Amino acid sequence: MGGSEEGDQPETSGAWCAEAARHLDAGRLEAALKAARAAAELDPGDEWAHRLLSLAHTRLGRFAEALEEAEEAVRLAPGSWTARLRLSEAAHRVPGRWAQAVEQAELAARFAPDEPEPVVRQGDLALARGDHRRAIQTYERALALLGEPENHDGAVRGAAAQARVNLGLALLRWDRFRAHHDPAWPVDPRETGRARRALDVWARQVRLLLAAATVAVALAALGLDAGAQARAAGLGALLLLVPLTVRQARRVRAWRYVPAMLGRDPWLGAAIVSTALSIAAFAAWLVLPALHTAPLAPVLDPVWAGLAGIVVLGWPALALLRLLTDVWRGRPVKALGQFARAAGERLARRNATVTRWILLGRAWSAQLALGATAAALDPRGAVLELAVPYVLARSSRGTGGDRWLAAAFVLLGVSAAGCAAGGLSGWAWGWRVGLAGKAAVVAVFAVRAVLAWWRGAPGPWRASLLMCEDLLTGEAHPPVGLGPEVRQAFAYARGVALAYGDARGPRVSGAVTALSTSGELRLIVEEDVWAAVERDPRVTVFAADTMRTRHWVEVRGVAWPDGDVLRVTPRRVLEGEFPGRHQRR
Repeated sequence: MGGSEEGDQPETSGAWCAEAARHLDAGRLEAALKAARAAAELDPGDEWAHRLLSLAHTRLGRFAEALEEAEEAVRLAPGSWTARLRLSEAAHRVPGRWAQAVEQAELAARFAPDEPEPVVRQGDLALARGDHRRAIQTYERALALLGEPENHDGAVRGAAAQARVNLGLALLRWDRFRAHHDPAWPVDPRETGRARRALDVWARQVRLLLAAATVAVALAALGLDAGAQARAAGLGALLLLVPLTVRQARRVRAWRYVPAMLGRDPWLGAAIVSTALSIAAFAAWLVLPALHTAPLAPVLDPVWAGLAGIVVLGWPALALLRLLTDVWRGRPVKALGQFARAAGERLARRNATVTRWILLGRAWSAQLALGATAAALDPRGAVLELAVPYVLARSSRGTGGDRWLAAAFVLLGVSAAGCAAGGLSGWAWGWRVGLAGKAAVVAVFAVRAVLAWWRGAPGPWRASLLMCEDLLTGEAHPPVGLGPEVRQAFAYARGVALAYGDARGPRVSGAVTALSTSGELRLIVEEDVWAAVERDPRVTVFAADTMRTRHWVEVRGVAWPDGDVLRVTPRRVLEGEFPGRHQRR
C-alpha cells in the first residue's frame, strides 16, 4: 500500500531515495526503510540513502542502527550540513554520545550559517539539558534567520513552528520528564532512572512508616496511658527502616551520579533531605522525653508537637511548595505568545492550554494572598482582587476551547467580586461567596485533572508540556547534484579556480580537480588553503569549458580535508555561458 506498483520499480538510487522520502512524509516507516535499503544496495556511496536509512531507524526506535547509518552518511559526504544534522539527532539518543551530538550540530551550523535548522537543533540540545538561557538565545537567533511568517514556505515552516514551540517551553523553564538525568553523562538513562525510583520509593516508604508510627505512638501515649510501651514500639519502627533502606540501596547502581542527580532534580533532593530530617525528628521525639521526670508530660510540649509535625506533615508541605513553585516558575505570558504564533501546530495548542492553566494557578494564588492580606490588615484592600481576573483575561488570550478552564475563569471573577463586596461593605456573605468561589476553582481543577487521568489525555499541569522534535525536514533533503553539463565543464576545463576566505580577505587559488561518482569535488590545492579552510570551510570552485563550448560553472560548497585532498560537498550550483563576439559588442 502506498509504494510503487510491481513492474514499475525505480531504477536508480536517487529514485529509490525519493520514494523513501515520500514514505517518510506519509508515516510509512517500514516501506521507507525498504526503499532506502534498495537505494543503498544500488549505490553504496549514495549519502542520501544512508541518511534516509538513519531517519527511518530513528523513527522506528532503533537508535543504534540509526547512529551507524548516520555516521556512514557523514563519511561519504563530510561537508554535508544535512548529514551532520542527521548525525547530531541520531547521536543524542544514544547514551555516551552527547558530546558528538553537540559537535555535529555546531558543524552543521558552521557549514550552513544561512540555514535555520542547525540553529534550531542547537536550541533543542540546550533545552534537553535544561540550559534555558542558552536555549532562548539560540531559538531567537533561529527565528531571526527565518524572518517574518509571511516569508515562510513549506521547507522552513516546520522549523519556525518547532523553534516557537520550544522557545515557549524554554520561557516556561520546562524540564524533561527525566529532570534528574544529564544527557551529557556517559551512562544509560535507564540506570539513573532506576536509581531515582529507588531513592523516591525509599523516601515515600520511610515517610509513610514514620507518619503511621507517630500517630500510633501519640494515641497510645495519650489515650491508653502507655507512653513507655509506645516509645519502645516507635524504636522498633526505627529498626524496620534498616532492611527497607538496605533493600532500596541495592537497587541503586549509579551511586557516583546520585549527588549530581539531587542537584539537577531539586524536588528529589528535597524529598531525600526531608526524609532524613523526619528520621532525626522521630528519633528525637522518642528519646528526648525519656530524659524528663514526667514521661508523659513532654508529649504535649510544643517542641515535641513540632517534631511530630515534621514527620507527619512533611510531605504535604513539600507538595504544596512544589505546586506553588511550578505555578510561579518561568514567563508564561511570553510563552503563550510564542505558542500563539505557532497555532497551526498541534503541540502548540496543547502547550498553550497547559500554560493557561498555569496562569490560572498564578492568578488564584495571587487572589488568595491579596484576600488574606486584606483580612489581616484592612478589609477594604480586598478590592484589589478585582484586578486579577482582568489581568488574567488579557494575558491568557482566551481559554483555547477548554470548557473547564472557562468555568474556572468565571469562578475566579465571582470570587474576586464577592471578596471586594465583603471588604468594602462589611457584608459577611460577600466573604463567603469569595471563599466559596476560590474553593470551586480548586474543585474544577480537580475534576479536570481526574477526567484527564481517566481518559489518558493531557492534564492541566506542567508534566503535560511536550517538546517539539519532529518538524525539521532538512535531514531528508536530497543532496545537490551535478548535471552532465557541469561534469563536462570540469572534465574539459583548462583550469579550475578555488575561491576561499582567510584573515586577509577573499583569496583565489588554482586547483587540480576530480569528480566522484556521488558528485563530490576532490581538489589538490596549495598548503595555504588548508589553514584557511579550517577557519572557514565555505568555498567556491569555478571552471569553464572554453575548448568545446562557452559554458562555465560555479559550485559553492563546503570543503573538508581528507588526507592529501580537499573534499568539497556542493551546496549550490550556478551555470552560464560566456558572451560571444556579437554579444560583447
